[in-house]
Amino acid sequence: MQHILTLTGVAVVVRHWFEIDLEDASMEHGARIELRELAAHPRRGSESAAQVITLDRPLWRADLFDRLADAPGTFGAAHYHPEFSGHEPCPRVWDPALTASPWRWLRDQFARLGAAQPDGPWPVDPADTAGLSGLADAVVTLARQVSPDHCRSAAECFGLTRDARESVQLMIGTVRQRDRLDLEWIKPWRAGG
Repeated sequence: MQHILTLTGVAVVVRHWFEIDLEDASMEHGARIELRELAAHPRRGSESAAQVITLDRPLWRADLFDRLADAPGTFGAAHYHPEFSGHEPCPRVWDPALTASPWRWLRDQFARLGAAQPDGPWPVDPADTAGLSGLADAVVTLARQVSPDHCRSAAECFGLTRDARESVQLMIGTVRQRDRLDLEWIKPWRAGG
């Protein structure tokens, strides 16, 4: 399940995400929030025709994650990606304020349009700035609904991330310490259903 809030030129995607650390096979899950650019498409059909909406270039991402081995709600793996190279995120950026108070941190990011980022505010069309900052509370509300403490089992986690099965399978195939994988937890993604 994904929640998508669209404006004229950007969209916010909020979803639950599951991830396997490729170095040590530790597992993380929680709320993933992305700011994405909307791709322009030529108008099609009549004045009443449905139009194509495509979420394209990622501009920013926050992962409000717990490690499965930690107590729920500790946000020990919470991080963000302030920039992307094409569609690939930059390395994780750790912020003690994010771990200490993830919901306040997330709200502040949207209310201030990423002004606290190392590279300054998000590159958002001025026509969308008021609308985007006005979504701060809605983004936090949606993110809380998919936070790690709302997912208590592999079956629940898979139910929320089954569309990411291919990504999880790539992680499973790429993890360096395969002997450390929790095969029981990842079984739903390996089986596909």
